[in-house]
Order: sequence, then C-alpha cells, then structure tokens
Amino acid sequence: MNALLLQVGGVVTSLVAVLLLVIAVAAVFKSVVIVQAYEKKALTVFGEYRKLLEPGISFVPPFVSNTHPFDMRTQTLDVPRQEAITRDNSPVTADAVVYIKVMDAKKAFLEVEDYQRAVSNLAQTTLRAVLGDMELDDTLNKRGEINARIRRELDEPTDEWGVRVESVEVREVNPSQDVQQAMEQQTSAERRRRAMILEAQGERRSAIEKAEGDKQSNIIRAQGEKQSQILEAQGDAISTVLRARSAESMGERAVIDKGMETLAEIGQGESTTFVLPQELTSLVGRYGKHLTGSDTKVDGQVLDSLEFDEETREMLGLDDIEEILGQIDEAAEMDVEQMEQEAQAIKEGADTAEIKDPDQVIQEMDAEMGEGAPDAGAGGAEASDGTGEREPEPE
Repeated sequence: MNALLLQVGGVVTSLVAVLLLVIAVAAVFKSVVIVQAYEKKALTVFGEYRKLLEPGISFVPPFVSNTHPFDMRTQTLDVPRQEAITRDNSPVTADAVVYIKVMDAKKAFLEVEDYQRAVSNLAQTTLRAVLGDMELDDTLNKRGEINARIRRELDEPTDEWGVRVESVEVREVNPSQDVQQAMEQQTSAERRRRAMILEAQGERRSAIEKAEGDKQSNIIRAQGEKQSQILEAQGDAISTVLRARSAESMGERAVIDKGMETLAEIGQGESTTFVLPQELTSLVGRYGKHLTGSDTKVDGQVLDSLEFDEETREMLGLDDIEEILGQIDEAAEMDVEQMEQEAQAIKEGADTAEIKDPDQVIQEMDAEMGEGAPDAGAGGAEASDGTGEREPEPE
C-alpha cells in the first residue's frame, strides 16, 4: 500500500513539474514582445495603458498585458465611389485615394476606435460635400482644388487622432450618362464649327491668292501689250520716214537721169546754144560732188543719205528701244521669279500664311481686304513715258 502511494505521489509530482515547466515556458513566451522596425505597439496591463513599445525586443508582464500594433509608415486608404449633386444640379460620381501616416500612436490608440475606418468615412462625407459646393465644369477641370479642399477638411479632426493626412487624390469624376452624351454632342458641334471656319478660311485664302495671281498676270500682259504697241508705233514711224526719204532720193535721181538723157539728145543736135533749167543744173552739181575727181564746190548741197540725224533719231526714239526692251524684260523677270518662289514655298509646305485661330485669322483677312493694293504697273508706265507717245513728223 505504501508503495502504491509512493508511486502515485511520484506521478503527481511529475505532472506538477511538467505543468510548472509549461507555465514557465508560456510565461517567458508571453513576456517577450518583438516590435518591428516600421511599427510601434501600445502596452496595456490589466486594461490600463502603460507605454509605447519601441522597435526591438521588449519584456512585458505575462498573461496580464496586451499589445496593440500601429504601422508608422504611410498608408493608403481607398475612398469608395461616391455620388453627389453639384451646385448646378448635375449628378456626378467620384472616388479618391487618401494617404495618411500615424504621427502619435498613443492618440491613435486612445482617441479613436479604428483610425483607418474613421479617416475613410470622413473622407467620403467630405468628398460629397466638396463636390456639392462646386459646379459641374469646376468638378471636371479643378481637380487640384478639390484635392486641396478635402485635405484641409480632414486635417483638423485627424490631427486629434494622431494621424496626419499627407495627400488626397481624386481619381475620377464622372457625370451621369445623359450629361456625358450632352457634353459629347457639344464638343462635336464645336469641332464641326471650327472645321467649317477653317475650311472657309482656306477657300477664302485660295480665292485671294488666285485673284492676286490673275492681277499680276493681267498687269504683266498689259505691260507687254503696251510696250508692243509702243515698239510697233516706232517701227511704223521709222518705216514712214524711210519711205519718204527713199521716194525723195529716187525722185532726184530720176530727174537727173532724165536730164542726162536730154543733154545727150541736145548734144547730138546742130544748134550750139542750149537753154538748161536751173533745177537741172542744181541737181547735176549735187550729184557731181559724189563723183570721183569732180570739181563741184565742196560747200554745195549734197544728196540726202538714208541715215538719220540726231534730231530725227530722238524724235523716233531709236536710242530708247533697247532701254524699253530691257525694262520690259526686267519687270517680267522680277514678277515671274517672285511667283515661282511663292509656288515652290507652298509646294514644300513652307507657306508663311499659316492657319491660326479661326477668329484671329478672319480679323486679319478683313484688315487685309480693307487696305489698298499697290500699283504694280507703275514701272511699266514710267518706262514708256517720253518715248512711245511721240508721233513722227513727216519731212
């Protein structure tokens, strides 16, 4: 019996020893707390807040203490999509992202139950309130202003929770389907309007350039015709004078030849007394001056040659013909060269008449059409002045 009691007592002692060992191991395990480098833990003993555990190994009272971790890194909170009515009664939906950081883990533990959920709910209500204070166009265009207003609204309450709102970003703001269709139609109509204005500008520019080209062509053609008429008139004058000179010279020679034949007939007669007309003697003297060895007086009157004196040449404008032709060629060459350069520039896409804003280009075209065009034919008129207007005077 005693042996049995001793055996039972040994088993109980062993069980107690094992139990004490297990309790000791559990106590050691519970008393050691490892805090990560990016977090802090709030320590409570018997439900009472004691302190914040810093990163590393910490020893706490086992079985009667609890730790509550807080991530000290920047955290991202998604704000669910919210529906709101803008100030101009347009329904919109929007969602956002809030970046927060725990600055005081003690306040985040003691002042708010769940700081993440609290910040998310506060951001949702603030987003709806901000969108409701703005018009539809502002909600679509002023994204930065929306972000700044939400952040300002979140700063004060979250500061009491030991949380700092680092940034707020609204990801999407979408109007209702009907509003989107109306906006698309408005944008399409505006684009069609601008396209029609640009097309009209192009046609107007083309018509102006064509009219300018036709005007230059008509000017050059008129200059050529005018100079041609001048030269033709000068040619007719020269031809008239030459025919008159030739007729006069041939008439004198005919009289002389006829007179010589008469003298020959008189010389064959028997009479020794001859009566000669004075005109015949004068013509014979003028003709004889050009004969070799003639003893006719040097200062006697001679037959007129076909060459023109200086007065006749000036009257006919013979010395100005080359100058007039040179001016015609120069004017035509300048205009043609300029037009070729402009055509080449347009072909290469380097035309200076680039299309600008429709309203601005229309105003510039109206200003250009109101100004007077320069007289491109002044050079041709000046070249022909004083040369082609004279008429030859018959001698």
